[in-house]
Amino acid sequence: MKYFVKTLKTPVGELVLATTESTVVAVLWDRSELARLGISGWKQGETCHLLEEAEDQVREYLSGHRADFDLPLEMQGTAFQKRVWAELRKIPRGRTWSYQEVARRIGKPGASRAVGGANGKNPICVIVPCHRVVREGGELGGYTGGIDKKSFLLNLETTAR
Repeated sequence: MKYFVKTLKTPVGELVLATTESTVVAVLWDRSELARLGISGWKQGETCHLLEEAEDQVREYLSGHRADFDLPLEMQGTAFQKRVWAELRKIPRGRTWSYQEVARRIGKPGASRAVGGANGKNPICVIVPCHRVVREGGELGGYTGGIDKKSFLLNLETTAR
């Protein structure tokens, strides 16, 4: 499989985008995560239409000019992780759900810790909004990119036009 990878400098730090010609496979805060996902064999500077479109949409979102993404996604994970990630996409922009709420919504009310684990392994952050999941009671909890990035994204969504 041929991958296309680009690092974006954004107001909230560097993001690494990875696509094939037909799907977005990763949006990550840490380039080293590419290896964990099995993304290899790409060459610096190679691009494709989808990578450029993904970059445009992420930049529009981070500047407050895009609310939703319109990109084909391919997420590699377990069946449970995929259920969690699908549920994350249902969280409305500018809102948060608790780990427990996500667990209830997928029919696993006792699995809030497992939801947190799946949330932390989300390979397509920002687009699949794992930043919208917080602890019961509203405390931010953890975030793979760091709490400062989670706070930035949540604030962006509540103040963007």
